[in-house]
Amino acid sequence: MDYRKLRISLLLLLAILAFGTFGYSFFEGMTVFEAFYMTLITISTVGFGEIKPLTEVGRFITVVVIVTGISTGTYTIGMVARIFIEGELSKFFGRRRLEKQISELKDHFIICGYGRIGRIICRELHADAIPFVVIDEDPAAAEKIAEEGYLFLQRDATLEETLLAAGIESARGIVTVVSSDANNVYITLTARGLRPDIFVLARSSDVKNEEKLKRAGATRVVSPYMIGGRRMAQVLKRPTVVDFIDIATMESALGLMMEEARVGARSGLIGKNLIESHLRQDYGVIIVAIKKLTGEMIFNPVPTETLESGDVIVVLGKKEDLKRMRDIL
Repeated sequence: MDYRKLRISLLLLLAILAFGTFGYSFFEGMTVFEAFYMTLITISTVGFGEIKPLTEVGRFITVVVIVTGISTGTYTIGMVARIFIEGELSKFFGRRRLEKQISELKDHFIICGYGRIGRIICRELHADAIPFVVIDEDPAAAEKIAEEGYLFLQRDATLEETLLAAGIESARGIVTVVSSDANNVYITLTARGLRPDIFVLARSSDVKNEEKLKRAGATRVVSPYMIGGRRMAQVLKRPTVVDFIDIATMESALGLMMEEARVGARSGLIGKNLIESHLRQDYGVIIVAIKKLTGEMIFNPVPTETLESGDVIVVLGKKEDLKRMRDIL
């Protein structure tokens, strides 16, 4: 839609109104309101007739207003109608398209809240091509989400129908990071009611509310302010350790990442120990830990540690090597 043309047509319409009002007022002795009214009914062709008998000059003004005003007015009304219809149709079909894409998602994450924390989470998931859908009822936030090209629902995340529309029944997990801890508790309770087995990651603005969120059913609770404060303290006390953690947990110039991979039920590594698996030799990775199905965490496992189905291996290595390793696991 060319809004420049609309602006020009509106200015021309105003100019014609001003021309008719001035002409009738100056040459025909009408009041300003009568002149404006005469011009308006002439442009709109309602056919009320002349307010006062017109002179030759007045009739000439009427001819000019009719010829220019009707065409300009019709064009302007058409432009406005087009903008409205196109805008509404675009919104309607856009919503339908989004809803269809969301309904097709499987094994995805639901992100409730698109504030500072929510934006970072979405950016990280998008970078690794992990499917997700965002829920936020704030129109300003919805506009930013749309600009990023993420799937989203502009709705209240505390409602059951919203979580169902976001595909909670087939989701891998839900993340609730709205600004209110009370709403995070409510979203957690709603999610647990719909999917008792779903993974729920909740944000706690106040450390005192962590237990409340856990009692509500949150699998994990994160307090960004607590983590941020501790990290800043660690930078002061152990800067080299923090640098190593940054290298290990985030993509760095060295191309190293710390990643986790689960041993699948049909993996050829089941029953083999770490030496027999050749993970280090074939993929150049460092095995940091192994998490057993029981929840036991084995740090710095010995070479004779046996791999079992469902084990989660925490490794450090290059991104491309980690991807190849995950495929065989």
